[in-house]
Amino acid sequence: MQGKSMKDNAKIGYDQLRYLMLPYYDFDGHVQKGELVCNIIIAHDLLCVFRDLFSEQYPICSIRLVDDFDADDEASMQANNTSCFNYRPVPGMNKISRHALGLAIDINPLQNPYIRGSKVHPATATEYVDRTKDFPYKIDKDNLCYKVFTSYGFTWGGIWRNKDYQHFEKRR
Repeated sequence: MQGKSMKDNAKIGYDQLRYLMLPYYDFDGHVQKGELVCNIIIAHDLLCVFRDLFSEQYPICSIRLVDDFDADDEASMQANNTSCFNYRPVPGMNKISRHALGLAIDINPLQNPYIRGSKVHPATATEYVDRTKDFPYKIDKDNLCYKVFTSYGFTWGGIWRNKDYQHFEKRR
């Protein structure tokens, strides 16, 4: 993590983070083991969320550390990777992301892009911008992922002015 997702100037220490190993069902219905780093504040809630999603066989493309992508958030999203901690700014802004504190997670980001004006992240997700269309793995208010995360007190970025359909976060 050092020099990748954890930067030298980070306003968070390793003692505030937890490493989780999570079973999940991939898009082919196979059980996989995922890795996630998150803030200690949400670690228990994330274990419960992923337990609930796993028990319902909710499909997730992959759950790998963003370090596997050299902490390149765009590369991780283009690979449709679910991730949490990455000490980085909000795309296009000068403030740190909730991911930088390990308090936010992105789920199946390719099908659930972040949209700010005409910018789409990941850039390869333009076919998923129109949320009136029906397609697999889309998170909306009727989706199990939304229901489970919000039941544990997470806020969904899909209700924001700049839509972030992949994003769930908790405030301290």
